[in-house]
Amino acid sequence: MDTVILSDWLAARLDRAAAEPVYRQTLRLMQQAILTGQLPPGTKLPSSRVLAEDLGIARNTVLHVYDQLTAEGYVISTTGSGTYVADTRPDTAAVNARKKPVVASVDAQGTPTAEAIKPPKRDLGDLSTRGRRLIDQAGVSAKQWGAFMPGVPDVAEFPARTWSRLQARLWKEANPDLLTYAPGGGYRPLRRALSDYLRVARSVNCTPDQIIITTGIHQSIDLAVRLLTDVGDRAWVEEPCYWGARSVLQSSGITLVPVPVDDEGLNPREQDLQQPPRLALVTPSHQYPLGMVMSLARRRTLLEYARQHNVWIIEDDYDSEFRYGSRPLASLQGLDDAGQVIYVGSLGKMLFPGLRIGYMIAPEHLVDTFRTGVAELYREGQLMQQAVMTDFIMDGHLTSHVRRMRALYGERRQILIDAITARFGNELPVMGDEAGLHLVLGLPDHANDRAVTAAAYDAGVIVRPLAAYYSSETPARRGLLLGYACVPNEKIGPAFDTLARVIEQTALKKVPTRAA
Repeated sequence: MDTVILSDWLAARLDRAAAEPVYRQTLRLMQQAILTGQLPPGTKLPSSRVLAEDLGIARNTVLHVYDQLTAEGYVISTTGSGTYVADTRPDTAAVNARKKPVVASVDAQGTPTAEAIKPPKRDLGDLSTRGRRLIDQAGVSAKQWGAFMPGVPDVAEFPARTWSRLQARLWKEANPDLLTYAPGGGYRPLRRALSDYLRVARSVNCTPDQIIITTGIHQSIDLAVRLLTDVGDRAWVEEPCYWGARSVLQSSGITLVPVPVDDEGLNPREQDLQQPPRLALVTPSHQYPLGMVMSLARRRTLLEYARQHNVWIIEDDYDSEFRYGSRPLASLQGLDDAGQVIYVGSLGKMLFPGLRIGYMIAPEHLVDTFRTGVAELYREGQLMQQAVMTDFIMDGHLTSHVRRMRALYGERRQILIDAITARFGNELPVMGDEAGLHLVLGLPDHANDRAVTAAAYDAGVIVRPLAAYYSSETPARRGLLLGYACVPNEKIGPAFDTLARVIEQTALKKVPTRAA
């Protein structure tokens, strides 16, 4: 395409009535012509004055187009010589070494076709093995709110005015130290406040220096795994366990060893004990998702085993503030005198998930390592939010909010249990209702809880299938996780009626028996 043809080619394609400015149209068309080879490398472009006259547009418009093409590497301008198309073609040898080159196609007018300019189709075959596993086994939901979404607090009850007032006070001062990257470990006043709170509420044994502020439990686990394990190391996980933690471990190249749980919590088998893992991930105060509490005997046994075999224990204490009928249980970390337990928790369950403030408590000899690691890997910030959180705790708002929400969630839990009993009596068992933000409704062994979940979703009710929390379908119990925390009292009954009809239609049909 010579310079005369270029002018005619551009003039035929400029739409003076379009919403897109002529400058953007001209730039886009010239970029296309260069990328498709219609303007080959070395082609001299017409002067800005000539092209402006040919197109009937302002010369400054053409100058802006040429400047942008130069800045993005499409053309090269040489003083006294002119503007030439740059050679932007990929290295042919490098391309051919990996795959065959793609030949762009153009229509009769020389415009690239849609097929030529759209990106190649991608599928899971483009992913790594662990990336494919992550996507295949993803448990994240498209909806994060409503009956009966598990693990979600009632954000409508959050004291937003109090938070806004504390935040406004800090922004009014606009301390520059709160607007930069966070120091390793996070905002020290928050770590001090959390240390005091956790010592009383959870019997945690730590100093402020041992606390590392993170964005939540996922990041805390990720940091511990990156610093303490290598690809291929083995990790015990509870069977069943939280899908999110499982995904973090697997995506780091860790080999998972599902260890069954019973009424006393984690119950390693003889074959498990014969091959000590690098780390064990447990939820001792409220097993997720089944809800049992790890007995004191099991806790002491796990700690002693970890001490003897140099096993790291990650204690996920995700929602233990919410116990109904008894005080919150002491942490496993509080019993650890060998420095083997890494305690992780989150403020999102207590306040609102979008807060994205979590914490981990590192053993004293790992504090400097973890503080360096979190700063090096994630370049933490959010100091202003951390400062607001500090004032929220120090002024007593966290304690009063948790106390109020514990009472409210207890009411909702009971309303849901009453609705289940009224509809099904003892036909369907309720499990794991002593604490937390959800309970498990058991289903018959022949039921397909994934199918029930899909049908409930279509009916406007969100639940999670218990089978999804197991590593395989074979030992999986059938049931549904029902979150009640984010459902207003008056909506629990109607929502459960809808779910109950789905259960009756899809899960309680008797399996036909073969005639004798």
